[in-house]
Amino acid sequence: MIRYKLNCKKCNNVFHSWFSSSKEYDKLKKIKQLNCYNCGSIKIEKTLMAPNVTSTKNKNLLTQQDKKFVKIKNKIKEYQKFIKKNFDYVGNNFAHKARALHYSDKKKLKGIYGKASNEEISDLKNEGIETDVIPWFHDKEN
Repeated sequence: MIRYKLNCKKCNNVFHSWFSSSKEYDKLKKIKQLNCYNCGSIKIEKTLMAPNVTSTKNKNLLTQQDKKFVKIKNKIKEYQKFIKKNFDYVGNNFAHKARALHYSDKKKLKGIYGKASNEEISDLKNEGIETDVIPWFHDKEN
């Protein structure tokens, strides 16, 4: 496995990704399967990276970072549990259902949650429809 630091040439987003080999990176780049999670652009380039040498200091830092990640992940899971209990899941129809609720004369007491693209969320906000984006974990622990 190899980890590359990647840079989006369109929005300048810098992120990391794992590949089974450098050949896999080259193959995915050639068939245009690499894209920026921020803007969706396929204009992705590798940047220079230093090797990851683990020292006792780095191990302690990683342990602290791991603990922080677990704490944040658990908090997000709490939010997810609350949302699932108190809101109706509408799947990929979120934007349509949000508009229907917003423009309806009958106000629904229970909110909704679901999936929407960044463009749909932007359009909803431009229409004055209140929305929030929440990170969502899909793992066996949920």
